[in-house]
Amino acid sequence: MGRRKGASRGRKLRPAQATPAALNPCAQTPFVHGLTPKRRGEISELAFALAAARHGFGVSKPFGDSERYDLILDPSQINPPQPHARPRLIRVQVKSSAQMVNGFYYLKASRQVNGRAVTYKLSEIDFIAAYVIPEDSWFIFPLPHILGLGSLLLSPKARRRQALYDGYRDAWHFLSEPDGIEFA
Repeated sequence: MGRRKGASRGRKLRPAQATPAALNPCAQTPFVHGLTPKRRGEISELAFALAAARHGFGVSKPFGDSERYDLILDPSQINPPQPHARPRLIRVQVKSSAQMVNGFYYLKASRQVNGRAVTYKLSEIDFIAAYVIPEDSWFIFPLPHILGLGSLLLSPKARRRQALYDGYRDAWHFLSEPDGIEFA
């Protein structure tokens, strides 16, 4: 009577039967540690598509990997276009980071061409969406605000002092601005 039905003494429990282990924030999950950068990027793109859809954007994926942007957003559900105006589509490049450098998350905001870092141009993308994996948080950067920067240091949520890019954390409103960007 002391044993559960179907459980025997020498048998190991399957993952679905085992009780979950306590969460360790320092533990490396397979998402952070065990995947190739390409696979991690693909999963980050899916996470961004879900988050954008939850914020009311239409989401499209370009065919193939030839474009500089990963996803296309349609904000017309949030801000309907004026009559006789063409709908505005937003080109988004998704980046992700789990690497800490001096207490900040390091984000490579460039691409590789022949082994060299090349920054994005205004003619290629409109926004960079940066996913901080361990914190499950997003930074939304209009490209003109970070034009020419090859890398960024993003602060953790727990940081008490204001950091340079904190204003871009969960800044989904930038994507629904009439021009897609807001200049300070």
